[in-house]
Amino acid sequence: MHNNQKIPLYEKISYGLGDTACNLIYMVVTTYLTFYFTDVYGISVTVVGVLMLAVRFLDMIDSPVLGILIDKTNTRWGKSRPWILWFCIPFAASCIMLFWGPDLSATGKMIYAFAAYVMVSVFYSCVNNPLSTMLPSLTSDQQERTVANTFRMLGGQFGGLIVNMTLLPLVAFLGAGDMQKGFFATLCLYAVVGVALLLITFFNTRERVETSSSKQSLPFKEGIKSIKGNTPWLMALLLTIFCYICYTQRSTAAIYYLTYYIGQPDVVPIVNSLAMCSILGLFMVPFLTRHFDKRWVILVGYAVFALGQFIIFLGDKNLWIIYFGTVFGAIGKGFTSGLLFVMIADTVDFGEWKSGIRAQGLLVSTAAGIGIKLGAGLGGAIPMWILASGGYVANQPQSQESMNAIVASYIWVPIAFALICVLILLFFKYEKPFNEIIADLNERNKNKQPAQ
Repeated sequence: MHNNQKIPLYEKISYGLGDTACNLIYMVVTTYLTFYFTDVYGISVTVVGVLMLAVRFLDMIDSPVLGILIDKTNTRWGKSRPWILWFCIPFAASCIMLFWGPDLSATGKMIYAFAAYVMVSVFYSCVNNPLSTMLPSLTSDQQERTVANTFRMLGGQFGGLIVNMTLLPLVAFLGAGDMQKGFFATLCLYAVVGVALLLITFFNTRERVETSSSKQSLPFKEGIKSIKGNTPWLMALLLTIFCYICYTQRSTAAIYYLTYYIGQPDVVPIVNSLAMCSILGLFMVPFLTRHFDKRWVILVGYAVFALGQFIIFLGDKNLWIIYFGTVFGAIGKGFTSGLLFVMIADTVDFGEWKSGIRAQGLLVSTAAGIGIKLGAGLGGAIPMWILASGGYVANQPQSQESMNAIVASYIWVPIAFALICVLILLFFKYEKPFNEIIADLNERNKNKQPAQ
């Protein structure tokens, strides 16, 4: 049945710690990997751009496959939780290997970086996708889902905050002047903590929503039927893609913007830490959704983020205005982060209502997995291509064309993609009020009637 049971506080915290672990390790990849490749490991900016996108395209394959495997998983721990147990250590180990940086030829470095990044991306999917596919199984109560996801996003932001506040200082301290050695040692530290937190998530969460298919292995063809006619799922997929292009683009370009355009690389940890003020927006989400539709809350969030970026542009090189614009935009990002995965989870219920098939693994893993990977891949590649087109040269004074490219990467491209997200949300809707959909599902499962 569709269980509306309240989720205990300790379970919400444990669920959030799963994303703390993922961000503690993976935030280094999404925010600092391009800089590490270009300015530390010595790979050309053009090659890095191609590499980032190529890995993401290859990695997209694993999301629907993983979703199918999750739907076929049937253990005493549920369908999603065991994946966290099985892959937390491989994920941590692969991230350490990514920043090992062996001394190779230019071609050897490119091949090593590609192979290591593929492994990290695949194992990340194996621990992070289950966090998303688990959400519809924690409870069918919409508000409880929103609160649980808020805890997850807060946990993720906390992990990101730790990275942004401690990574570069730890790299300098542990590396003693050798940035490559410092990155490797720091990732070893983060990995150990991350594994411990993922185990807490595994042991303290429960998959309690059961339907007639929840304890069965769902055939692939049946899962595909849940996509047919599920327009909200398609819109959520598009929204996820453009969302992650937007945010990854900004975070990737930040270190270049602050180092070369502003000329103050020492403020990178400050600005990246202020970006974690999205926590403020996350705290507001459960209260806002009690009074406003989720769609409008997330729409306003993208608009606020875009305005924050414009404030940074107006401030030019004034650090205090940059700080203010960063915080202002981050609050809007908090609205979107707190609700994006809830919207994806809701499409599972809609798909079941529409088709009679509950394929949470396929729907959530595909929408979140492909959306995140394609979006993050493009978000990491686009700034590299823009910088290359402007003639960027690592560790050298930049030309005016290069400076313009850096500004476009950090300011204008994220604004453009945030506005695309707003347009998508203007067309996002269900066929009937969502609470009525849940009521129909409860009645259908109660009477064990097939979908019409």
